[in-house]
Formats: sequence, structure tokens, C-alpha cells
Amino acid sequence: MSNVTYNNLWIEAKAILTEAANSDTFLQNEDAQEDKLTFHNAISEIYFKYIIAANKLNECYDQVVHPQKRILIRKLLDGCLGRVVELKNDLINVDISEFSYNDNILIKICVSPMDAELAIPKYFQRESLPDTRYKRKFIDDVLHKLGYEEEEEQKKQLTEVEAIKIIQVHERARQGRLRGQFMREIRLLKEKGKPDGNREKEEISLTSALMIQKMWRGFITRRKIRKRKMSEMLLIGMIQPPPVNSETIKKAEKVIIKEYRHELQEAHEKEYLETREVIESSIKDKKGAIIMEEIAEEVRHWFKEYYNHSAKFPEFPSEESGGSRIMFSRQGTESEVSKSTAISSKESKKSKEKGKKDKGSEEKSKDSSDIGIGYKIAPSNFLPIIVSSNEEFEEVWRNKDESSNPHQKHNEDMIYVEKYGKVEGETRVVVDDIMRAELDLLQTALDKDKSHKGKKSKKAKKKKTRSGKKSKKKKEKDLTPDRSTESLFEELVSNGIIKKYPEVSIDAFMGEKSFAATDLRNDGKITMPCLGDIRQVIKENCIIPMGSDMIHQSAPLIRSVLISGPRGSGKKMLVNAICTELGAVLFDLTPSNIVGKYPGKTGLIMLVHLVNKVSRLLQPSIIFMDGAEKPFVKKLPKTDKTDPKRLKKDLPKLVKGITSEDRVMFIGTSSYPWDGELKLLQQAFQKFIQIPMPDYGSIYQLWSTQLRQYSGIGPHFDISSIAKMSDGYTVGEVLKVIKSVITTKRMLQLRIRPLTHTELIIALSKHEPIYGEEDEAAEQWWWKTPLGKKKTKALELEEELRKENEEQNKAK
Repeated sequence: MSNVTYNNLWIEAKAILTEAANSDTFLQNEDAQEDKLTFHNAISEIYFKYIIAANKLNECYDQVVHPQKRILIRKLLDGCLGRVVELKNDLINVDISEFSYNDNILIKICVSPMDAELAIPKYFQRESLPDTRYKRKFIDDVLHKLGYEEEEEQKKQLTEVEAIKIIQVHERARQGRLRGQFMREIRLLKEKGKPDGNREKEEISLTSALMIQKMWRGFITRRKIRKRKMSEMLLIGMIQPPPVNSETIKKAEKVIIKEYRHELQEAHEKEYLETREVIESSIKDKKGAIIMEEIAEEVRHWFKEYYNHSAKFPEFPSEESGGSRIMFSRQGTESEVSKSTAISSKESKKSKEKGKKDKGSEEKSKDSSDIGIGYKIAPSNFLPIIVSSNEEFEEVWRNKDESSNPHQKHNEDMIYVEKYGKVEGETRVVVDDIMRAELDLLQTALDKDKSHKGKKSKKAKKKKTRSGKKSKKKKEKDLTPDRSTESLFEELVSNGIIKKYPEVSIDAFMGEKSFAATDLRNDGKITMPCLGDIRQVIKENCIIPMGSDMIHQSAPLIRSVLISGPRGSGKKMLVNAICTELGAVLFDLTPSNIVGKYPGKTGLIMLVHLVNKVSRLLQPSIIFMDGAEKPFVKKLPKTDKTDPKRLKKDLPKLVKGITSEDRVMFIGTSSYPWDGELKLLQQAFQKFIQIPMPDYGSIYQLWSTQLRQYSGIGPHFDISSIAKMSDGYTVGEVLKVIKSVITTKRMLQLRIRPLTHTELIIALSKHEPIYGEEDEAAEQWWWKTPLGKKKTKALELEEELRKENEEQNKAK
């Protein structure tokens, strides 16, 4: 794809963004709405538009090679992603559920549910790739040094001549084997051709020939009929056509082109950074003295004008307030209140009272939105970024003539303007210091003149600067001040706290979305999410907020998540996918993993300290615990020797210490969350995500994707029946069944002996399904979570309002 293609894609994304931002701004300025459905539809439409725009910008940022365009696209992309996370929070408050559905809006904006799924930005992995590789290599080196992993033998690189010789040797050996077999057959035929019993052997050979002929003709006929039947079924659309190799070739070609554009990006970026340095140094050398003189003359002129107007010298603004840059706006006037003067106690009291009132009103509005009285969209940190970036696009890039820049390299004029402003700002700081000294000398001279005239000079009062409030949060004492990051990293790896994880994409968590949830919710029924909805929620809660510093610092802070679900539902796979997409370091605090490590109270303090410290040094980091309910169980079984309650008090403290500056998240997984005390779980986990049993659509997609990858299994194989038979089994159990049935030997036999449903069903029957009692226990537990309780209250309130309306209608 060409540069023009991605420029057009950017223009399309910008048009969608402008429309979404205008609606968003209008909705923010509107008063609270009473109608829940109208408010929900309005937010959903903006939310989906931001997702579509973010997906387009993601493709643009990945492939556009112009370095200055990429800076603006990155700002827009991060702004979109952050706004999606914010709007998701608003939808959760309206629906009182982690899962939001609105198919009517998708139909309105002509978008399919698959296109409305947020794609993970490719730069999350690409930009962190060198750091991720270094960390993984460091872990491998430590494990090799400790003897946990054997060193892989480096494969010898063969030359072309050596490779040809090896192929020749194998080919000669193959021909020798064939020649030997042929000679053996000739020898056997000669032995059979002896005169004894020639007539009987001729009759046997004739019968054998007829038998072979009969079987061959039957086989040929059956194959022709089967091919004819298949072509008819394909013609009328009863079966899907087999995968075409050309599609695979096209995908491979696209990958090659994209990789080439990535190389161009790196080359253009390097050239751009070098040019910036050259232009900056050139401006400093050639224009630095001129800029300094011009600023000094302006400031001196301002001193003179101010003195002629008011017979005294002005107060020079501080560096924090902007220095000489802002003083020209106050020329010839006295500032009513200096920025350095302290606010009076009355004013501070008023502001505090006002703040308390505002806070109280916010809480009231929040409570009212929970019970359905009024709904108001929360203020955004990302909307101003989107609006300003859109304006920048219109001013700079919309009508820019790039006919002279076909290779999409940097624009030197833009760099010059940017660097000139930077040099001017740096020079202004130096000049301001000199001018402050000159102003002090002028003020001293003026005071002397006044004292000679008999006037007492007033001593300049030292301004008391108000020190900021001391933070109540005490700084954690560093128990390892003299140790390097590498040594701490190595210690945690050698103790098995930092672990290697298999790299897996979040899209590998297969599953369909719920297509009936919107209609069911409109009918007042309770809906269960599908696996595709879980994938979307994990992206929005665990990956997108952690992917970039800018998004993480401004988006709603999510410190911890508990992922619960039946065994084999893919909980650990989701954790591995989160780590893979972010390039994060995985800290494993599973009770069985830390048993016997860092013993005693002092050891536990050191463990928590190391995890806290190193996770921030190596961020993004994921602190993981499997069996997360175990530390909060009332009574442990006597057979459990892992001492899971060891971290009971430290986990809430660890989670509470995570701030918006720390790209760290605590993720727990649990198959039996109802065993733990819910109040204690709420202290450690901010969000609860329950993975349901796979529905028919998800399990069908899983069977189809896994079986169709084998060439011997064609489109005629009935997936639907096996998907119905596997109801009650989790994704993990299905994968185990496929792995146990289609072995390497069976895979080679597929063309001769096709796969049958009986093989899969027999293997499936050996695995234990998830029974209804466990599913019911999980559902009952979820209704006891904070979000579940809110949902129950909301449903009760809606039921009361419905009954009141019915009574009023009857009375009329």
C-alpha cells in the first residue's frame, strides 16, 4: 500500500474523530439526563466511533513513514484510546455491568460487531521490543547459569555448496533403496516363474487381476461422484470453499511490505533526529546572540515605559509564571494581586467550603446516577488532546503540498520553527536572570535617590513562599539501597518470583460476541457474556490503560483485577496474553510458588519490598497470583502446606501503593472465588471479571479453527454436531481432546483414513465436564460482588417503578 493510501485512511479517521468529538463536547455541556436509554445510546455511539477511529489510526501509525506525521497520529491515537477507556467507565456506571451491548447503534453507523472491537495498538509491542528482548535474554541467561534450562545448540550455518552435497547424498541413498527394492521384486518373480503349478498360478493371477480391476474401478467411480457432489454443494453454497493458497501468499506479501515500511520508518526517524540536532546547534551558533540582544532590548524598553508611566519599576515575573514572556501583557499597569502573594485566610476558607460543596454535589450526582435519577457524562482528560490535535491537522497537514516529498521524509521548515522557539525559550531564561539583576540595581539606585531627598527607603520584604502541604504518605524505606537493578532482577529470577511466560496474542483467546444480549436486556432479562465479550473487557481494563505512560497517567486508574472462571477456561492464557501485548515482566506470587522462599516475618517484608521496587524499575509489570482466593479463605484444609495466608495483610497494601505513575497491575486468577471472604477480596481487587462457560458460537468457532488447520479435514466434516456434543466442556478440555486425538501419526493418516466424530467423542468422554452446581455457585458469587449488589438494587428499583406505572395506568 502506498503513502497516499495511509494519508487517506488518516483523513477518514479524522472525519470520524471530528464527528465524535463534537457529539462528545455537546454531551458534556448538557445537563444530566433522566432517560437512561437515550443517554446510553448517545454514549455508545460516541464510544463506537472512537473505537473505529482508533483502529484506523493504529494502522496509520504502524505504516506511515513521515516522522512528523507520526508524532501527531500518535497523539490522536493515545487520545482516542484514553477516551475509549473513560467512556467505558461511563457505560459501566449506566449499565452497572462490565459488559455493554448496543447493537442498534452498530446498525445505525453501519458497523459489524467484529469491526467494533478495539484492536491493540501495534506500537505497544514494537516500541518495547528491544527492552522486552533484553529482559527475556537476561532471564534465560540466569536460568542457564542456574542449570534450569539446557543451552540450545547453535545450528551450524551451511553454505550453498554444503547444502547441495547433503541433498545429493540423500537423493543417491533414496535411489539406491528404490533400486534394491526393484531388484528384490525381480528375484521373487523369477522364483515364482518355475514350471511347477504354472496353470494354477495363471488362474490365481487372473483372479487377482480381476479383483484389483474391480476395486480400482469402484474407487475411481466413487471419487468422481464425491467430487461432483462437492462441486454441486459449493455451487449452491451449502459448504464453504477450501482455503486457497493464494490468500496465504497475499498475507505473506503484505507482511513483507509492512516490514519494509517499518525499516523505512526507522531510517527516516534516525535522519529526522539528526537533522533536529543539526538545526538546533545551527540556530544557537548563528542566531543565539541576536535573540539574546533582542529580548534584552525588549525588556529594557518595557522597564523604561513602565517607569515613565508609574514613576517606579515593575515587579519581574518569576520563572515558574513565565518570566518576561508574560509581562508584556501587563505593560503600563500594576498587577492587582501578585502571583507570589499568599491567599487570605477568608478566601482560602471560602475556596475550601466551595470545594466541599462541589465534592458533595459530585457524590450526590454519582449516587443519583447509580439509582437512575439522572445521568451525566464524566469530564474527560483526553477530549482536549483530540480537539487540539484535530485543529493541528487542519492547520498544518490538510492542505499541505507534498508533491516535492514523494519519499515522505521530514520537513526542515517545521523543524526550524520548532527549534527556533525552543532556543528562544532557553535564551529567555538566561536573559531573564540578567534582567532581574539589572532591575535590582535600578531599584537600589532609585531607593538611594529617594533617601537623599529625605524619604525613608522601605526595606524589601522577603516574600514568604508557601510551602506545599506535606504529603501524608510516608516514603517506603529502601531495604536495598546499595544494590543494582540487575542484581535484584537476578535474585528474583533465581528464586522463581520473576518467570518466563509463553508469548501469546490476546486474539488467540477465541470466542464469539453475544449477539442476542441487546434484545434480551431491552426485554428486562439478565444476560450472560460470551468469550468474545471477555476478550474485549480484558483489552479495555488490563491492556490499553497499561500500554502507554500518557494513557496510564490520565485514564481512570485500575490497580487490580480478579479473573475468575472454571478450570480450563483460559485464565492463565489471558494473563500471558496481557504480558505479551505489553511486553511486561511477570511476578508470580502464587502461594505454591513462594512456599519456602523468603521465610519468616523479615523474609516476607523483603519479598514484598523487592516486588514493589523491582516492578516499578522494570515497568510495565504484572504481579500475578493463581488461586487468589486462598489467602482470604476462612479455614484452610490441613493438607495445604503452602501457607497462602502469609500474604493476607500485605496484598491490600501492595495494591493500595500503586499510583498513576506506576505501570503496575495486580492480577489474580481463581477457579473457586466463593471460597474466599468477599470483604477481604474487595480490599485486594478493584474489578471482578467472571469468565462464563463457552456458548455454542464460541465452541463452534474453536472446533472449526483447530480442526480446519489440518489438510486432511475438509469442509465436509460436520463441526456443528461435535460442537453440540461438547456442551458443558471448557475451551481447555476441547484443546486437550484435539491434541490427544490428532497425534503426529494420526495426522499423516488423515488423507487415507479421514477423521471420524467417534474418535473425538470417545476422547471427549474421558474428560470431566463442568457441572451445573459449579456454574450456579459462580453466578451466585458474582451477584455478591460490589457491582452485582448495585445491579440487584437497580433491578429492584426498576421493578418498583414498573409496578407503580402499571397501578397508575389501571387507576386511570
